Order: sequence, then structure tokens, then C-alpha cells
Amino acid sequence: MKILAFDTATDVCSVAVWVDGAVDERCEIGRRHAERLLILVDEALADAGTTLRGLDAICFGRGPGSFTGLRICAGVAQGLAFGADLPVVAVSTLAAIAQHAGSTHVLAAIDARMQQVYWGEFVAGVDGLVQLQGEECVVAPATVPLPAASTWIGAGSGWEQYAPILQARLADRLQQWRSGGYPSARCVAELGVRDFRAGKAVAAEQALPVYLRDNVAIKSSERLSR
Repeated sequence: MKILAFDTATDVCSVAVWVDGAVDERCEIGRRHAERLLILVDEALADAGTTLRGLDAICFGRGPGSFTGLRICAGVAQGLAFGADLPVVAVSTLAAIAQHAGSTHVLAAIDARMQQVYWGEFVAGVDGLVQLQGEECVVAPATVPLPAASTWIGAGSGWEQYAPILQARLADRLQQWRSGGYPSARCVAELGVRDFRAGKAVAAEQALPVYLRDNVAIKSSERLSR
């Protein structure tokens, strides 16, 4: 099986090609996602010795995250999938962060600006792949949902920005938080392969971003249309 995966929901632009369990990944930090994503895709496919039409599916980070980044990611996923007649798997960006953290219990948080975080609680299954517990949400750091009593790891840019508030809220439920957490395309691929095998792939036109904060998406669209 051959899968192309990418995510541009944060400051990291990440692309990976998964071929029967072997993964080639490349990442760049910055805000040049629109300029660099397709270049990285071409490089990754070439290094993997395959082409778009040689793939089984495309997996993309569907959010939550930066509105512009999500539009880029979903748009490229749709365009490539249409052109190569491929199915698409949408993978939670929070889940990719949790998977990248490498722990069994992860509280993933992305800085959502406006004094809020995108938040998700994830537990790894017997296959080592994380599963969402409850629902993803956008919430103030001081009021994040309290997980069941356990030892949790924090990961993601929300922790970088709001660690003291989150630590005070979670108290002894939190073991530690780790800096540098981002939605690795390798993890998007791993989670996407699982969902593809579970029959969760969709047609290209259904490759849609998930914003969580719908009013911001609407306001941004209005600004772009002026």
C-alpha cells in the first residue's frame, strides 16, 4: 500500500510517503505552506520512487488549526485526488500531534489564538495508534475538560503558550508536557492507513477542513471575498 500524507495546520509544513510501512518524511517550519507544499510533495514522491497515480490514497491533516493552513491542506488534497482519481482520508491534526508524542495518554492542544486552545484527549490502543476520547473542542485554557484520573502527557503549541494555566487546571492528572509537539505527516500517514483500512476514505470533494471555531472561518471568508 502506498499513501501520501501531509499537514499544514500549524507553523510546520510536513509531507510523508508511506509505502508498506516504510515512511519518508520531510518537514519545514515557517509560513510558506502555499509555496512549499507541492514542491515537498513532488520531492517525497520522487524519493519514494512512485507517482500520484501509483498511490492508493491521500491523507491530509483536516484540522483544527490555522484557517489559512487548513484551506491550503484541504485544497491541495482535493486537487491532487481529483487529478489522480484517488480516495482521501481526513485525519485530525490533534490526533497527529498526540500520535507524535509517543505516549499512551495524551492531551493535545493547539494555540487557537483569542486566548483559547483547540483541545483533544487521546488514548493509544493495542495497535499503538491513538483514539479520541470524547470530542475535540475549542476552549479557554482555564476551562479545558478534565480527563479521567490518570497520568497524562501534554503536547502541542497550546502547551507552549499556556502551560502554567493548563498545569493549574489539570493538577495531578498531568505527568508532564513536552515542547516541540507538531502534527507529523508520518503520524498523519499512520493514522490515515488505519482509517483507510477501516473504510473511512471519502471522495475528493468530501475532503473538507474542520475548523471547530466556525465563526472565525466565516469572518475570514468574508474578508477574502472583499
